[in-house]
Amino acid sequence: MASFRNHALMSFGTVSMLCACASQNPFPVESAAVQDVNQAYVLRPGETLRIITYGEEALTGDFNVGTDGTLSFPLIGTIKAAGETPSGLADSITAALATGYLATPRVTVEVKNFRPVYVLGEVNKPGEYPYTADLTVLAAIAKADGFTYRAQQKRIFIKRAGQPEEVLTVLSSNTPVYPGDIVRVTERYF
Repeated sequence: MASFRNHALMSFGTVSMLCACASQNPFPVESAAVQDVNQAYVLRPGETLRIITYGEEALTGDFNVGTDGTLSFPLIGTIKAAGETPSGLADSITAALATGYLATPRVTVEVKNFRPVYVLGEVNKPGEYPYTADLTVLAAIAKADGFTYRAQQKRIFIKRAGQPEEVLTVLSSNTPVYPGDIVRVTERYF
């Protein structure tokens, strides 16, 4: 009986050690904090924008961010767009138009097509998928025809656009995906 008790205590100690080691994760764990995509979205070369200058038809239309990160806009010429948010670019265009071109310009910038998201790893159809408003990780995985039978379905890795490393994320129904993100589903081990 004593040997059974010692064996049970040793097993409990081993399980406790394994749980403690598993909780010391080498990857940072991201919470599902939601941010406004339109406020935080950073423009990149090659994107198409819809720029509206109220009351000025000639200054309204679709414009492309060039490979050098600039945008050619009537009256003001080229302006830096890459690295700006849509609202930041609207402020820059408004300020440039106010310097001798229009008395009180009102400009809005909308992203016509957001960057795609990428779903990789243990999904049935890994690949590139279009970003849609309020996209969650589960919806992105559903676009990739769901998990494979080997998929780890509790934690995934997300590499946010512009971030140097992927982050281990606890999967929940409201974990957001943003334009340009890479979602990687790993294989479960048991």
